[in-house]
Amino acid sequence: MPKTQAITEELKSMAEVYDGDQVCREKFSLLLAELGFPDGLLAVQDIQECGYAEEIGFVWLKLKKKMEHKIENILVSYDNVVTAYVEPNKIKNLTGVKVKPSFFWLSLTEIYADDNAQGSVITFKSIIGLSMSFPWSMFQAEFEKEELMEYQ
Repeated sequence: MPKTQAITEELKSMAEVYDGDQVCREKFSLLLAELGFPDGLLAVQDIQECGYAEEIGFVWLKLKKKMEHKIENILVSYDNVVTAYVEPNKIKNLTGVKVKPSFFWLSLTEIYADDNAQGSVITFKSIIGLSMSFPWSMFQAEFEKEELMEYQ
């Protein structure tokens, strides 16, 4: 599993840092949208701190405690600290996130948004090279799904 990037005072001095669950979820949702991802991609709560060092593309989330979240038939586990480097349509060097699509856990290292013949997809790549792609709509926040249903 990739080692979590240390969140040093030097790194914090380069970043926009926010405290508190509500503001962190709002800022992180905006960042995901800016990067080309659905805002429900990382469905976490009880965020104590988040930060984004735009110059180097480094982001982090510090959670109160480890948590699990189920998206359809996939269990997702988040450590207390989630870190990554981001760029448009790509999250790389991801640490602190694992998925359990069936009987075993896979540590994720990369997530990217792409279009294929079936439409927009989100692809997750594991540390051992396995990848899984899912429809974009699986990761839209509930309010987005409701809005889409109302206007279609």
